[in-house]
Amino acid sequence: MLLALIQIIGYLITIVSTVVIVQFILSLLISFNVVSLSNNIVASLWHSLNMILDPFLKPIRRIMPDTGMIDFSPIVLIVGLRIIQMLLGGLAHDLYYSGL
Repeated sequence: MLLALIQIIGYLITIVSTVVIVQFILSLLISFNVVSLSNNIVASLWHSLNMILDPFLKPIRRIMPDTGMIDFSPIVLIVGLRIIQMLLGGLAHDLYYSGL
């Protein structure tokens, strides 16, 4: 039961990491005028991604110093999620081999 919960949390972490990468790529495309926020589909996708990620990124942005135009909070979030994923993997390994 606990192993299944750890696996579900791992999948959720992977999904959030993927959404962060998609938002990063979309922000680059918007910054370099490849796509425009005047396009309704792009604007709705951009706002949806921001609504999903804001609860994760806002606390990181409050802690991090202001770096001007470059936002490092997505990188910090991905690294933090990866660390949590590795810790959960180690915990799952220990639980599996201990027989719980």
